[in-house]
Amino acid sequence: MVLSDRIVEEKILRLRDGGHPRVLDLFSGCGGLSLGFSAAGFEITAAVESERPAAASYRANIHPDDAFRVLEDDIASTDPEAFIEKLKLGDVAEVFDVIIGGPPCQAFARVGRAKLRELDEDPEAFRNDPRAMLYSSYLNYVRSCRPVAILMENVPDVMNFGGLNVAQEICEELEELEYNCAYTLLNSAFYGVPQMRERMFLLAYHHRLQRSVSFPAPSHWIELPQGYEGSRRVALKLLTVDESDQWTAGYTEPPEARAELEPAVTAEEAIGDLPAIDARAQVRAGVLRRGARRFDKLLMYDGCRYASQYARAMKDWAGYEAGDGVYDHVIRYLPRDFELFARMSEGDQYPEAHQLALSVFGEKLSKLAQQGKPVKQDSEEYLSLKRKVVPPYDAGKFPNKWRKISRDQPVRTVILNPLISG
Repeated sequence: MVLSDRIVEEKILRLRDGGHPRVLDLFSGCGGLSLGFSAAGFEITAAVESERPAAASYRANIHPDDAFRVLEDDIASTDPEAFIEKLKLGDVAEVFDVIIGGPPCQAFARVGRAKLRELDEDPEAFRNDPRAMLYSSYLNYVRSCRPVAILMENVPDVMNFGGLNVAQEICEELEELEYNCAYTLLNSAFYGVPQMRERMFLLAYHHRLQRSVSFPAPSHWIELPQGYEGSRRVALKLLTVDESDQWTAGYTEPPEARAELEPAVTAEEAIGDLPAIDARAQVRAGVLRRGARRFDKLLMYDGCRYASQYARAMKDWAGYEAGDGVYDHVIRYLPRDFELFARMSEGDQYPEAHQLALSVFGEKLSKLAQQGKPVKQDSEEYLSLKRKVVPPYDAGKFPNKWRKISRDQPVRTVILNPLISG
């Protein structure tokens, strides 16, 4: 038996004797994956995160007493051996049983790729984004740490990255490293999360574990909007089906969500118990103004507002129990947009909001004319008033840049600006 196999075998024996699986979280963000794994009984041993605010949040949430366990650095420039040596936990190949993480998705996602093309005036700009190759750094940690199990998540478009199925490439490399590997597409709404978030999940087990890869059965059901099916078709475009009706080796069809399952958790069930904030009233009262704000004002829960089973589960999460109210309720000063948000119907997106803004602009022009103060079209006064009422964004691009939440459904996936999200 070679040394690496012996180390993996010892890890498996330790786990079978009741030891907690020790986790390394790569690209950890503020700790969402770690939180879930911790709740499932895993020991979150260490993490790597390059963004300072995210790393600070991770330390506060996951390792408040062991800040050194969170390496704030670019994974592409970190050496696994040097990192593990800093932890003083032992040999690099012996410390972790599980590696989890998801490389930054902006280079893979179609929205991110489109923005990169626009900014660089280069149709192939996304290919040159260094974030697209961070999965190779992830694999370097796998080679050094020899985990028993691996989990990676990313956007569906990682399966069709400019004509390359990156998930398949990763699976094939992991198989060369003696792992059984499979990947699929899962939607979080089918698993009790109040968001319709489609993600590629890749799982791998070391062959000495003698376990095939499978994915969990859904617990909830909702009929997904058509746009999600379209995105899935694009992601699956590079996969082929052989004569026996089998998909490309590595890809696995997701478990089916059936209509008889429990209904998906809705936005109202998730946040309906939070204290109400009237932004327009705060602007009128002069409470909400421009300038820096801090998370230092307690807003008490209203005992009359219903807390769903989901909301109670979030409030009672072991180690993160809710208090009598919330502090993290700072909102931006956007008086123009507040008026539009109030007029939008649930489910409206940016094109509807833009049309509403034009209507409001027309109303203001009519009112001024009735007062004997007509405004000449395209004058400076006209353009100034329009800027105060109508958002400047192109209504023909990314219609879901704005969307008013429908309370009786899970929320849609948030579209991030790549320049803001890094």
